[in-house]
Amino acid sequence: MDEFFHVNFWEMILRASLSFFALLILARILGKKQLGQLTFFHYTTGITFGSIASEIAAQAETPFIDGLIALIWWSVLTYLMTIITIKSKKARVLIDDKPTIVIQNGLILESALKQNRLHMDELTMMLREQAVFSVQDVQYALLETTGKLSVLPKPAEQPATKQDVKADVTPPSYIPTEVVSDGQLIYENLVELELTEDWLMKKLKKQNVQSVEDVYFAQVQANGSLYISLKDKARRSSP
Repeated sequence: MDEFFHVNFWEMILRASLSFFALLILARILGKKQLGQLTFFHYTTGITFGSIASEIAAQAETPFIDGLIALIWWSVLTYLMTIITIKSKKARVLIDDKPTIVIQNGLILESALKQNRLHMDELTMMLREQAVFSVQDVQYALLETTGKLSVLPKPAEQPATKQDVKADVTPPSYIPTEVVSDGQLIYENLVELELTEDWLMKKLKKQNVQSVEDVYFAQVQANGSLYISLKDKARRSSP
């Protein structure tokens, strides 16, 4: 009994300590995200990390080196997938999906709810969490890839600021939509907004931007203006 205690107890302490610090180091390498920012892919990846680490720590039958290799290889795959999603919008959509409009101009899009397996009780609860108690007060509501709901109230329901003491209650011309991401033109969003590439280029040139490739992010605003954020390299070279 004493021999069992000494061998197994200290072995378990060592395995648990090593797996703990291995998990800590790998999590630090993979980067940081708040829990509310996790997509389903990142959430399940995190659970798998914990499962592998607990297997290493608690199962004496599992060789420690084998478990550590599995943990490191899972980290490498996750890191590579993260890099791919950063570089490729198509990969981002494939892995993380994309935001879905579930309310438009105060009307509930039933097909969008069914597509995301969301029922009305869940939708109204998510609206209440955003301090919205009436669907008719909503201009747009988007279900984000994290599962959270983003809400744009109708102009008449938006709180007034110092800039709009005489607030305009006319509906916005557009829902704010990205049209350039990491130097890549998002054609489908332009088509959805009924805008053209020529329109975009004119807007860019008005802000002394000659190429879409110099733009890190561009978003059409509700009033039809264009918000532009240049890439670091383009920003440094601009006059």
